[in-house]
Amino acid sequence: MAATSIHHDVTFRAAPPAVYDMLLDADRFATFTGAPASIDPVEGGAFSLFDGQILGRNVELIRGERVVQAWRVAGWAPGAYSVIRFELGPSGTGTVLGFDHTGYPTEAHDDLDAGWHAMYWEPMRSHLDGD
Repeated sequence: MAATSIHHDVTFRAAPPAVYDMLLDADRFATFTGAPASIDPVEGGAFSLFDGQILGRNVELIRGERVVQAWRVAGWAPGAYSVIRFELGPSGTGTVLGFDHTGYPTEAHDDLDAGWHAMYWEPMRSHLDGD
């Protein structure tokens, strides 16, 4: 049976507000990914990431605590959206980020699971942790 959800726990040395800003500030997002991004950082605001390869809307935003988005890969069937949730909590002077991704096409699981590490966590850690 194919997996239908992804869960990651990721730690950063930066405080939760800095991690939140990396996810929702278009300039910061583009800096850590190296790809164009457009993000309207309000609930209901649209975003286009990785030069239009990822599209969606912000569903719930609590600064420094939570980001929930309706999220899709541009090549998915029209109207097909998944839900992603970033839960941010303090961990000493840094952040523990609990991540969940649900509702995506099952055949996309392996690519998505690997993609979160390669396209988000590793470059975010490099920028936020100063490594």
